Amino acid sequence: MRVKIFVCLKDGVLDPQGKAVAHSLHSLGYQEVQDVRMGKYLEISLDVPSRQAAELKIREMCDKLLANPVIEDYRFEIE
Repeated sequence: MRVKIFVCLKDGVLDPQGKAVAHSLHSLGYQEVQDVRMGKYLEISLDVPSRQAAELKIREMCDKLLANPVIEDYRFEIE
């Protein structure tokens, strides 16, 4: 199974990298940009027996390594 994982900062957590990108976009003339939030995108291939097993493993991986649950949220899609 292939899993797509999206990790982003929780609302209310400062995002200096996103602010820098927004500033750069404004400098390039894209004044319509209101806000930018940076995140991470990962693709993982799993060899598991079921979708349920995949969900369990992905949640474990995200909670232990791929995301910081204190400041980040994540979601994933299983193909």
